[in-house]
Amino acid sequence: MDGIKYVVVTDKSIRLLVKNQYTSNVESGSTRTEIKHWVELFFGVKVIAMNSHRLPGKGRRMGPIMGHTMHYRRMIITL
Repeated sequence: MDGIKYVVVTDKSIRLLVKNQYTSNVESGSTRTEIKHWVELFFGVKVIAMNSHRLPGKGRRMGPIMGHTMHYRRMIITL
């Protein structure tokens, strides 16, 4: 399961569990169909809907050099 990084646990994601929606961060290069296929294959469930949004990386400074963290995509999967 290369595309799904980890499950997100926030106040909003816990509220979404009541609606049978699960939140996870995935690799930014993964497509919606790949993520849907992985979830259905590994967890044995039927995916009804998927919402995704891309979160930008944050700027990080180390002395005079300004760098940034990698951006990632967050998926909200409805089962």
